[in-house]
Amino acid sequence: MDLLLSLFRDYTLQNVMAGAALLGLISGVLGSFAVLRRQSLLGDTMSHAALPGVCLGFIIAGTRHLGSILVGALVTGALAALVMLMLTRLSRLKTDAALGIALSTFFALGVVLLTYIQGTNNAAQGGLDAFLFGQAAATLRSDVWIMAGVTTLALALVAALWKEFKLVTFDAEFAASLGLPVMWLEVLLTVMVALAVVVGLQMVGVVLMAAMIIAPAVAARQWSRRLEGMVGLAAAIGVAGGVLGALLSALSRGLATGPLIILSVSAVVLVSIALAPGRGLVWEALRLWRGRRRLRQQQVLTTLYRLAAHHEDPVFRSEQGLLDTYHGLRTRSALRKLERRGLVEWGHAPPGEPGPPHRWLLTPAGLAEAERILASLNGEGA
Repeated sequence: MDLLLSLFRDYTLQNVMAGAALLGLISGVLGSFAVLRRQSLLGDTMSHAALPGVCLGFIIAGTRHLGSILVGALVTGALAALVMLMLTRLSRLKTDAALGIALSTFFALGVVLLTYIQGTNNAAQGGLDAFLFGQAAATLRSDVWIMAGVTTLALALVAALWKEFKLVTFDAEFAASLGLPVMWLEVLLTVMVALAVVVGLQMVGVVLMAAMIIAPAVAARQWSRRLEGMVGLAAAIGVAGGVLGALLSALSRGLATGPLIILSVSAVVLVSIALAPGRGLVWEALRLWRGRRRLRQQQVLTTLYRLAAHHEDPVFRSEQGLLDTYHGLRTRSALRKLERRGLVEWGHAPPGEPGPPHRWLLTPAGLAEAERILASLNGEGA
Protein backbone atom coordinates (compact mmCIF):
# COMPACT_ATOMS: atom_id res chain seq x y z
CA MET A 1 0.00 0.00 0.00
CA ASP A 2 2.80 2.42 0.89
CA LEU A 3 4.46 1.59 -2.41
CA LEU A 4 1.30 2.43 -4.35
CA LEU A 5 0.81 5.68 -2.46
CA SER A 6 4.39 6.70 -3.17
CA LEU A 7 3.90 5.85 -6.85
CA PHE A 8 0.73 7.95 -7.09
CA ARG A 9 2.62 10.91 -5.63
CA ASP A 10 5.26 10.61 -8.33
CA TYR A 11 5.02 13.57 -10.73
CA THR A 12 6.03 11.61 -13.81
CA LEU A 13 3.58 8.79 -13.10
CA GLN A 14 0.78 11.29 -12.57
CA ASN A 15 1.43 12.72 -16.02
CA VAL A 16 1.69 9.29 -17.63
CA MET A 17 -1.50 8.01 -15.99
CA ALA A 18 -3.45 11.13 -16.93
CA GLY A 19 -2.22 10.93 -20.52
CA ALA A 20 -2.98 7.20 -20.72
CA ALA A 21 -6.50 7.75 -19.35
CA LEU A 22 -7.17 10.51 -21.89
CA LEU A 23 -5.84 8.30 -24.66
CA GLY A 24 -8.07 5.40 -23.60
CA LEU A 25 -11.10 7.68 -23.39
CA ILE A 26 -10.81 9.20 -26.85
CA SER A 27 -9.72 5.91 -28.43
CA GLY A 28 -12.67 4.02 -26.99
CA VAL A 29 -15.24 6.57 -28.14
CA LEU A 30 -13.94 7.20 -31.66
CA GLY A 31 -12.74 3.64 -32.22
CA SER A 32 -16.33 2.43 -31.73
CA PHE A 33 -17.45 4.33 -34.81
CA ALA A 34 -14.46 3.08 -36.82
CA VAL A 35 -15.19 -0.56 -35.91
CA LEU A 36 -18.90 -0.29 -36.66
CA ARG A 37 -18.16 1.38 -40.00
CA ARG A 38 -15.85 -1.56 -40.81
CA GLN A 39 -12.84 0.72 -41.01
CA SER A 40 -10.66 -1.03 -38.46
CA LEU A 41 -7.57 -0.38 -40.58
CA LEU A 42 -8.28 3.34 -40.58
CA GLY A 43 -6.47 3.83 -37.28
CA ASP A 44 -3.49 1.87 -38.59
CA THR A 45 -3.36 4.01 -41.72
CA MET A 46 -3.59 7.32 -39.91
CA SER A 47 -1.14 6.36 -37.18
CA HIS A 48 1.49 5.46 -39.77
CA ALA A 49 0.56 8.51 -41.84
CA ALA A 50 1.23 10.68 -38.78
CA LEU A 51 4.98 10.02 -39.03
CA PRO A 52 5.63 12.51 -41.88
CA GLY A 53 3.59 15.06 -39.91
CA VAL A 54 5.79 14.51 -36.88
CA CYS A 55 8.87 15.13 -39.03
CA LEU A 56 7.39 18.18 -40.76
CA GLY A 57 6.35 19.67 -37.42
CA PHE A 58 9.90 19.24 -36.17
CA ILE A 59 11.40 20.75 -39.35
CA ILE A 60 9.10 23.77 -39.23
CA ALA A 61 9.51 24.40 -35.50
CA GLY A 62 13.22 23.61 -35.54
CA THR A 63 12.85 21.81 -32.19
CA ARG A 64 10.98 18.96 -30.58
CA HIS A 65 7.96 21.07 -29.61
CA LEU A 66 4.97 18.80 -28.93
CA GLY A 67 2.36 21.29 -30.14
CA SER A 68 3.97 21.68 -33.57
CA ILE A 69 4.55 17.94 -33.88
CA LEU A 70 0.95 17.08 -33.01
CA VAL A 71 -0.43 19.64 -35.45
CA GLY A 72 1.76 18.17 -38.20
CA ALA A 73 0.65 14.66 -37.29
CA LEU A 74 -2.99 15.71 -37.39
CA VAL A 75 -2.61 17.30 -40.82
CA THR A 76 -0.87 14.34 -42.48
CA GLY A 77 -3.04 11.76 -40.71
CA ALA A 78 -6.23 13.50 -41.80
CA LEU A 79 -4.78 13.99 -45.29
CA ALA A 80 -4.09 10.27 -45.60
CA ALA A 81 -7.66 9.49 -44.55
CA LEU A 82 -9.04 11.97 -47.07
CA VAL A 83 -6.88 10.41 -49.78
CA MET A 84 -8.38 7.05 -48.85
CA LEU A 85 -11.92 8.46 -49.10
CA MET A 86 -11.17 10.02 -52.49
CA LEU A 87 -9.71 6.80 -53.85
CA THR A 88 -12.77 4.80 -52.81
CA ARG A 89 -15.25 7.37 -54.17
CA LEU A 90 -13.50 8.34 -57.41
CA SER A 91 -12.13 4.95 -58.43
CA ARG A 92 -13.08 1.29 -58.29
CA LEU A 93 -10.69 0.56 -55.45
CA LYS A 94 -12.10 -1.13 -52.37
CA THR A 95 -11.59 0.39 -48.93
CA ASP A 96 -8.85 -2.06 -47.89
CA ALA A 97 -6.82 -1.37 -51.04
CA ALA A 98 -7.17 2.40 -50.60
CA LEU A 99 -6.10 2.12 -46.95
CA GLY A 100 -3.07 0.07 -47.93
CA ILE A 101 -2.01 2.62 -50.55
CA ALA A 102 -2.38 5.56 -48.17
CA LEU A 103 -0.60 3.75 -45.32
CA SER A 104 2.43 2.64 -47.32
CA THR A 105 2.83 5.93 -49.18
CA PHE A 106 2.66 8.23 -46.16
CA PHE A 107 4.74 5.96 -43.92
CA ALA A 108 7.43 5.74 -46.60
CA LEU A 109 7.43 9.54 -46.81
CA GLY A 110 7.77 9.70 -43.02
CA VAL A 111 10.76 7.35 -43.03
CA VAL A 112 12.42 9.46 -45.72
CA LEU A 113 11.86 12.67 -43.73
CA LEU A 114 13.10 11.01 -40.53
CA THR A 115 16.27 9.92 -42.32
CA TYR A 116 16.71 13.45 -43.66
CA ILE A 117 16.39 14.94 -40.16
CA GLN A 118 18.91 12.48 -38.77
CA GLY A 119 21.36 13.62 -41.43
CA THR A 120 21.08 17.32 -40.53
CA ASN A 121 23.00 16.89 -37.25
CA ASN A 122 20.40 18.99 -35.44
CA ALA A 123 21.00 18.47 -31.72
CA ALA A 124 17.27 18.88 -31.02
CA GLN A 125 16.39 15.76 -32.99
CA GLY A 126 17.26 13.51 -30.07
CA GLY A 127 14.33 11.29 -29.17
CA LEU A 128 12.34 12.13 -32.27
CA ASP A 129 12.28 8.50 -33.35
CA ALA A 130 10.60 7.71 -30.01
CA PHE A 131 7.33 8.68 -31.68
CA LEU A 132 7.54 5.36 -33.53
CA PHE A 133 6.98 3.38 -30.32
CA GLY A 134 6.05 6.10 -27.84
CA GLN A 135 7.91 7.57 -24.89
CA ALA A 136 5.37 7.98 -22.13
CA ALA A 137 7.95 8.85 -19.49
CA ALA A 138 8.75 12.05 -21.38
CA THR A 139 5.16 13.32 -20.97
CA LEU A 140 5.04 16.73 -19.31
CA ARG A 141 2.13 18.40 -17.54
CA SER A 142 1.85 20.82 -20.48
CA ASP A 143 1.59 17.81 -22.82
CA VAL A 144 -1.26 16.43 -20.71
CA TRP A 145 -3.14 19.71 -21.02
CA ILE A 146 -2.75 19.61 -24.80
CA MET A 147 -4.05 16.02 -24.86
CA ALA A 148 -6.95 17.03 -22.61
CA GLY A 149 -7.87 19.86 -24.96
CA VAL A 150 -7.86 17.58 -28.01
CA THR A 151 -9.91 14.95 -26.17
CA THR A 152 -12.44 17.50 -24.96
CA LEU A 153 -12.87 18.86 -28.50
CA ALA A 154 -13.42 15.38 -29.93
CA LEU A 155 -15.93 14.38 -27.24
CA ALA A 156 -17.81 17.66 -27.62
CA LEU A 157 -18.17 17.03 -31.36
CA VAL A 158 -19.42 13.49 -30.74
CA ALA A 159 -21.99 14.76 -28.23
CA ALA A 160 -23.16 17.55 -30.52
CA LEU A 161 -23.53 15.32 -33.59
CA TRP A 162 -24.45 12.06 -31.87
CA LYS A 163 -27.66 11.39 -33.83
CA GLU A 164 -26.03 12.25 -37.15
CA PHE A 165 -22.96 10.08 -36.48
CA LYS A 166 -25.17 7.21 -35.35
CA LEU A 167 -27.29 7.36 -38.49
CA VAL A 168 -24.32 7.62 -40.84
CA THR A 169 -22.62 4.72 -39.07
CA PHE A 170 -25.52 2.29 -39.40
CA ASP A 171 -27.31 3.43 -42.58
CA ALA A 172 -25.52 6.03 -44.69
CA GLU A 173 -28.01 5.70 -47.57
CA PHE A 174 -30.97 6.46 -45.32
CA ALA A 175 -29.06 9.41 -43.85
CA ALA A 176 -28.49 10.75 -47.38
CA SER A 177 -32.20 10.37 -48.17
CA LEU A 178 -32.95 12.58 -45.16
CA GLY A 179 -30.71 15.29 -46.61
CA LEU A 180 -27.81 14.88 -44.21
CA PRO A 181 -24.35 15.79 -45.57
CA VAL A 182 -23.11 12.20 -45.37
CA MET A 183 -19.77 12.84 -47.05
CA TRP A 184 -18.88 15.69 -44.71
CA LEU A 185 -19.99 13.70 -41.67
CA GLU A 186 -17.76 10.82 -42.76
CA VAL A 187 -14.88 13.24 -43.29
CA LEU A 188 -15.45 14.70 -39.82
CA LEU A 189 -15.50 11.25 -38.23
CA THR A 190 -12.29 10.40 -40.05
CA VAL A 191 -10.56 13.59 -38.93
CA MET A 192 -11.66 12.88 -35.36
CA VAL A 193 -10.01 9.46 -35.50
CA ALA A 194 -6.90 11.36 -36.57
CA LEU A 195 -7.31 13.43 -33.40
CA ALA A 196 -7.23 10.23 -31.36
CA VAL A 197 -4.06 9.18 -33.15
CA VAL A 198 -2.50 12.53 -32.34
CA VAL A 199 -3.31 12.09 -28.65
CA GLY A 200 -1.65 8.68 -28.60
CA LEU A 201 1.60 9.49 -30.36
CA GLN A 202 3.42 10.53 -27.19
CA MET A 203 2.09 7.55 -25.21
CA VAL A 204 2.18 4.51 -27.50
CA GLY A 205 3.69 5.78 -30.74
CA VAL A 206 2.92 5.40 -34.43
CA VAL A 207 3.28 1.63 -34.66
CA LEU A 208 1.04 0.63 -31.73
CA MET A 209 -1.59 3.34 -31.99
CA ALA A 210 -3.77 1.30 -34.36
CA ALA A 211 -4.32 -1.31 -31.64
CA MET A 212 -5.37 1.39 -29.17
CA ILE A 213 -8.01 2.67 -31.58
CA ILE A 214 -9.50 -0.74 -32.26
CA ALA A 215 -9.01 -2.89 -29.13
CA PRO A 216 -11.37 -1.12 -26.64
CA ALA A 217 -14.15 -0.98 -29.24
CA VAL A 218 -13.71 -4.64 -30.18
CA ALA A 219 -13.86 -5.67 -26.51
CA ALA A 220 -16.93 -3.53 -25.83
CA ARG A 221 -18.71 -4.86 -28.93
CA GLN A 222 -18.72 -8.34 -27.40
CA TRP A 223 -20.70 -7.16 -24.37
CA SER A 224 -23.07 -4.57 -25.81
CA ARG A 225 -25.70 -4.57 -28.55
CA ARG A 226 -26.44 -0.82 -28.50
CA LEU A 227 -24.18 1.99 -29.66
CA GLU A 228 -24.62 3.96 -26.44
CA GLY A 229 -23.52 1.04 -24.29
CA MET A 230 -20.69 0.12 -26.63
CA VAL A 231 -19.23 3.63 -26.67
CA GLY A 232 -19.44 4.01 -22.90
CA LEU A 233 -17.95 0.58 -22.23
CA ALA A 234 -15.18 1.09 -24.82
CA ALA A 235 -14.24 4.37 -23.15
CA ALA A 236 -14.13 2.65 -19.73
CA ILE A 237 -12.01 -0.22 -21.08
CA GLY A 238 -9.64 2.23 -22.75
CA VAL A 239 -9.21 4.29 -19.58
CA ALA A 240 -8.73 1.19 -17.40
CA GLY A 241 -6.24 -0.33 -19.84
CA GLY A 242 -4.27 2.90 -20.06
CA VAL A 243 -4.05 3.39 -16.31
CA LEU A 244 -3.20 -0.28 -15.70
CA GLY A 245 -0.46 -0.20 -18.33
CA ALA A 246 1.04 2.91 -16.76
CA LEU A 247 0.99 1.32 -13.31
CA LEU A 248 2.56 -1.91 -14.55
CA SER A 249 5.31 0.09 -16.23
CA ALA A 250 5.99 2.03 -13.03
CA LEU A 251 6.10 -1.15 -10.95
CA SER A 252 8.32 -3.03 -13.41
CA ARG A 253 10.95 -0.30 -13.60
CA GLY A 254 12.22 -0.86 -17.10
CA LEU A 255 9.35 -2.07 -19.26
CA ALA A 256 8.00 0.39 -21.83
CA THR A 257 4.66 1.98 -20.99
CA GLY A 258 3.16 2.02 -24.49
CA PRO A 259 3.39 -1.74 -25.15
CA LEU A 260 2.09 -2.48 -21.63
CA ILE A 261 -0.95 -0.28 -22.28
CA ILE A 262 -1.65 -2.17 -25.50
CA LEU A 263 -1.15 -5.54 -23.77
CA SER A 264 -3.53 -4.52 -20.97
CA VAL A 265 -6.28 -3.56 -23.39
CA SER A 266 -5.59 -6.62 -25.55
CA ALA A 267 -6.03 -8.84 -22.49
CA VAL A 268 -9.52 -7.40 -22.06
CA VAL A 269 -10.20 -8.16 -25.72
CA LEU A 270 -9.16 -11.80 -25.29
CA VAL A 271 -11.30 -12.20 -22.16
CA SER A 272 -14.26 -10.56 -23.92
CA ILE A 273 -13.97 -12.74 -27.00
CA ALA A 274 -13.79 -15.82 -24.79
CA LEU A 275 -16.40 -15.07 -22.12
CA ALA A 276 -18.87 -12.43 -23.36
CA PRO A 277 -22.43 -13.79 -22.89
CA GLY A 278 -24.04 -14.83 -26.16
CA ARG A 279 -20.95 -14.04 -28.24
CA GLY A 280 -17.96 -15.49 -26.42
CA LEU A 281 -16.15 -18.56 -27.67
CA VAL A 282 -16.91 -20.43 -24.45
CA TRP A 283 -20.63 -19.78 -24.80
CA GLU A 284 -20.49 -20.70 -28.47
CA ALA A 285 -18.75 -23.99 -27.64
CA LEU A 286 -21.35 -24.68 -24.95
CA ARG A 287 -24.14 -23.90 -27.40
CA LEU A 288 -22.65 -26.26 -30.00
CA TRP A 289 -22.24 -28.99 -27.39
CA ARG A 290 -25.85 -28.63 -26.31
CA GLY A 291 -26.96 -28.63 -29.93
CA ARG A 292 -25.08 -31.85 -30.66
CA ARG A 293 -26.49 -33.47 -27.52
CA ARG A 294 -30.04 -32.41 -28.45
CA LEU A 295 -29.54 -33.65 -32.01
CA ARG A 296 -28.34 -37.05 -30.77
CA GLN A 297 -31.39 -37.35 -28.53
CA GLN A 298 -33.66 -36.49 -31.45
CA GLN A 299 -31.93 -39.06 -33.65
CA VAL A 300 -32.37 -41.79 -31.04
CA LEU A 301 -36.00 -40.79 -30.45
CA THR A 302 -36.88 -40.90 -34.16
CA THR A 303 -35.06 -44.22 -34.51
CA LEU A 304 -37.31 -45.71 -31.83
CA TYR A 305 -40.30 -44.24 -33.64
CA ARG A 306 -39.29 -45.70 -37.01
CA LEU A 307 -38.69 -49.12 -35.46
CA ALA A 308 -42.13 -48.97 -33.85
CA ALA A 309 -43.70 -47.91 -37.14
CA HIS A 310 -41.90 -50.68 -39.02
CA HIS A 311 -43.27 -53.29 -36.63
CA GLU A 312 -46.67 -51.55 -36.56
CA ASP A 313 -46.49 -51.49 -32.78
CA PRO A 314 -46.44 -48.07 -31.01
CA VAL A 315 -45.06 -49.71 -27.86
CA PHE A 316 -42.42 -51.77 -29.66
CA ARG A 317 -39.49 -52.49 -27.36
CA SER A 318 -36.00 -51.96 -28.84
CA GLU A 319 -32.84 -53.57 -27.56
CA GLN A 320 -29.98 -51.36 -26.38
CA GLY A 321 -27.49 -53.23 -28.58
CA LEU A 322 -29.68 -52.73 -31.65
CA LEU A 323 -29.77 -48.98 -31.08
CA ASP A 324 -26.01 -48.85 -30.50
CA THR A 325 -25.38 -50.77 -33.71
CA TYR A 326 -27.76 -48.59 -35.70
CA HIS A 327 -26.09 -45.35 -34.60
CA GLY A 328 -22.54 -46.69 -34.47
CA LEU A 329 -22.02 -45.40 -30.92
CA ARG A 330 -23.30 -45.89 -27.41
CA THR A 331 -26.77 -44.41 -27.01
CA ARG A 332 -27.39 -45.13 -23.31
CA SER A 333 -26.58 -41.54 -22.24
CA ALA A 334 -29.04 -40.08 -24.75
CA LEU A 335 -31.70 -42.61 -23.75
CA ARG A 336 -31.28 -41.83 -20.07
CA LYS A 337 -31.77 -38.13 -20.79
CA LEU A 338 -34.85 -38.90 -22.85
CA GLU A 339 -36.10 -41.04 -19.98
CA ARG A 340 -35.72 -38.15 -17.54
CA ARG A 341 -37.76 -36.03 -19.94
CA GLY A 342 -40.49 -38.65 -19.92
CA LEU A 343 -40.13 -39.50 -23.62
CA VAL A 344 -38.93 -43.12 -23.32
CA GLU A 345 -39.22 -45.91 -20.80
CA TRP A 346 -36.95 -48.76 -19.73
CA GLY A 347 -39.37 -51.69 -19.72
CA HIS A 348 -39.57 -55.47 -19.67
CA ALA A 349 -39.55 -57.52 -22.85
CA PRO A 350 -42.71 -59.54 -23.64
CA PRO A 351 -42.78 -62.96 -21.90
CA GLY A 352 -41.10 -65.72 -23.88
CA GLU A 353 -39.44 -63.35 -26.38
CA PRO A 354 -35.74 -64.12 -26.87
CA GLY A 355 -33.13 -61.42 -26.17
CA PRO A 356 -32.40 -59.09 -23.29
CA PRO A 357 -35.09 -58.91 -20.60
CA HIS A 358 -35.14 -55.09 -20.56
CA ARG A 359 -35.68 -52.86 -23.59
CA TRP A 360 -36.55 -49.28 -24.55
CA LEU A 361 -39.98 -48.10 -25.72
CA LEU A 362 -41.62 -44.77 -26.48
CA THR A 363 -44.04 -43.12 -24.08
CA PRO A 364 -47.12 -41.33 -25.47
CA ALA A 365 -45.25 -38.04 -25.00
CA GLY A 366 -42.22 -39.49 -26.82
CA LEU A 367 -44.42 -40.70 -29.66
CA ALA A 368 -45.90 -37.22 -30.09
CA GLU A 369 -42.45 -35.56 -29.88
CA ALA A 370 -41.00 -37.92 -32.51
CA GLU A 371 -43.92 -37.20 -34.85
CA ARG A 372 -43.38 -33.46 -34.35
CA ILE A 373 -39.65 -33.75 -35.14
CA LEU A 374 -40.24 -35.80 -38.29
CA ALA A 375 -43.01 -33.45 -39.44
CA SER A 376 -40.63 -30.52 -38.96
CA LEU A 377 -37.91 -32.26 -40.97
CA ASN A 378 -40.32 -33.12 -43.77
CA GLY A 379 -41.54 -29.54 -43.84
CA GLU A 380 -37.94 -28.25 -44.17
CA GLY A 381 -37.24 -30.76 -46.92
CA ALA A 382 -40.28 -29.64 -48.84
